[in-house]
Amino acid sequence: MIELFQKFILSEDVQNILNNCKNVIVPKTREELLALTFGNNTNDTFEVKYEVVGKGSVSEATVTRCKNGAVVNYPDDYMRRRDPDCLLVADELGTDKPRYDDVYKDDFNPLREATLTWLKEQELLVIPFMAGGVEYGYEALLLAPVNAAFFGAALADLQGFINIDKFEKEFTPKAVVYLAPPFRHTHFNGKQIVIHNRLTDLHEVFSYNLYPGPSAKKGIYGVLLNIGEKEGWTTVHASTVKVITPYDNEIVIMHEGASGGGKSEMVENIHRELDGRVILGRNTVTKEKNYIELIDTCELRPVTDDMAICHPAMQNESKKLVVKDAEAGWFLRLDHIKKYGTSPQFESIFTQPSEPLVFLNVQGVPKATCLVWEHTLDSDGKPCPNPRVILPRHLVPNIVNEPVEVDVRSFGVRTPPCTKENPSYGILGLFHILPPALAWIWRLVAPRGYNNPSITSSNAMTSEGVGSYWPFATGKMVTQANLLLEQIKNSSHTRYVLIPNQHIGAYEVGFMPQWIAREYIARRGGAKFKPEHLVEARCKLLGYCHDSLKIEGHYIRKAFLQPEMQAEVGTEGYDKGAEILVNFFKKELIKFDNENLDPLGKAIIECFLRDGSLEEFNQLIPMRY
Repeated sequence: MIELFQKFILSEDVQNILNNCKNVIVPKTREELLALTFGNNTNDTFEVKYEVVGKGSVSEATVTRCKNGAVVNYPDDYMRRRDPDCLLVADELGTDKPRYDDVYKDDFNPLREATLTWLKEQELLVIPFMAGGVEYGYEALLLAPVNAAFFGAALADLQGFINIDKFEKEFTPKAVVYLAPPFRHTHFNGKQIVIHNRLTDLHEVFSYNLYPGPSAKKGIYGVLLNIGEKEGWTTVHASTVKVITPYDNEIVIMHEGASGGGKSEMVENIHRELDGRVILGRNTVTKEKNYIELIDTCELRPVTDDMAICHPAMQNESKKLVVKDAEAGWFLRLDHIKKYGTSPQFESIFTQPSEPLVFLNVQGVPKATCLVWEHTLDSDGKPCPNPRVILPRHLVPNIVNEPVEVDVRSFGVRTPPCTKENPSYGILGLFHILPPALAWIWRLVAPRGYNNPSITSSNAMTSEGVGSYWPFATGKMVTQANLLLEQIKNSSHTRYVLIPNQHIGAYEVGFMPQWIAREYIARRGGAKFKPEHLVEARCKLLGYCHDSLKIEGHYIRKAFLQPEMQAEVGTEGYDKGAEILVNFFKKELIKFDNENLDPLGKAIIECFLRDGSLEEFNQLIPMRY
């Protein structure tokens, strides 16, 4: 054991676990890890189960060996998507998150000791990885029972698997993930719970469930946010894509937003009908479809899918934000792929990958090919809304591995249909141009929006929280608000837009607005809009919109640019929707009334609360046209 871990500089608790457990496996290759996913035998199905006090043997997941990878399914519907309220903090450092002690009226230490003791009784899988990427990331470790190797394979693909034999220096983890699934039954009434315990030199993450979203992915996001808080930077919740126009011009767009806000879709090619046409929108009242012709679309070179690290070592003199992917693999949602041919490029990779993939919440038949449009059925007979695949970055075509300068930061919002009879906040036009000060406000509130498929929630409008990454953070909201404001101030040559998805007024549009906006902005050379081409949106929170917009020689109907022009909406429906939106923002922004907020931030929020003009926002942080 000592020889095995001679490169590791471990905490006393981790050393104690590894010295006393039944056995330790440190995989050296991805192939070895995937073999462990099936119990290191030739069986085509493997059941992950545990003995639970008072319940006997409890099945947590099944893993099926398919031609294209390991297919993981959970018997419990609830375990098939992330619970947004699963994070608790156990330490005494500053936080705005619920503390374990306060929620459960008990000290965390007994549970912590019980967890470490349980791990000592297991055969353990130990996976070293880099949180945040090899170049700018931080050394970290997973300790998990060997029978949960699929979880280890998921984390390894997401975060950057390390062969410790090839690591050229001592490995000193800044974070450790302890996986102990049975405790969700014995201590948390079956709920997903992830507990963060921030020690002086080590960030502990206690994962009490086997869905990797809250821990293997978002738990590590929380680790990066905590490190960034201490060092003065952040990791933004965003996809990033380099867009190359048919005329060989290049720009970089970074798309932020809450879960379901269109981050993965921003790096997808525009979706077309079988005859090649593009549906801009379908009127939910009249059922009329509106088409747009786009023959030559832009070439896409993906950079990030969900987490973009903004490490200070990457920033330069360009006055643009510089980002790099914080992940080694992408946790892609597949709910939009309902039939063959929806996303041909990715479907080809998923169906015939050059190496096996890890799928979740998709139907798997032993030794057959897993088809990503055959989603697992929930207990009500409906397809699970959160089917997933983990796609290693090196399998993504035309991937960009170097840091990139961001020309445009867009923000995505899931919007419901809006009509004068049923007004809602679905009043956003095709896309809006935001003054930097308003762009910061949108990142403070980060509406989770309508019909979110990724998490367990209602359709009511709620806030994802500051940065839209707040559900994964462990510290103080005001700290993240200040970091984002400083980022915006230091990136004066990066521009800001706001893009809806799902609906524009009465029109069902899916993710088409961001695909059209991407094509238009790229052709404009990075959103270099002239003031005379912009008009103030009827709702000031939405900044500016276009009076007219032409792409590839075709004008977009004004009803898509200014939804109040739709007969089904009108100014009556629009204004009621605007009132809903503005009142929601005012309620959420009160949370940032804090003495530690940057004075400029205070001025921006005060301006919004008193219904200040767009010119006033532009004076607070000048807008670059």
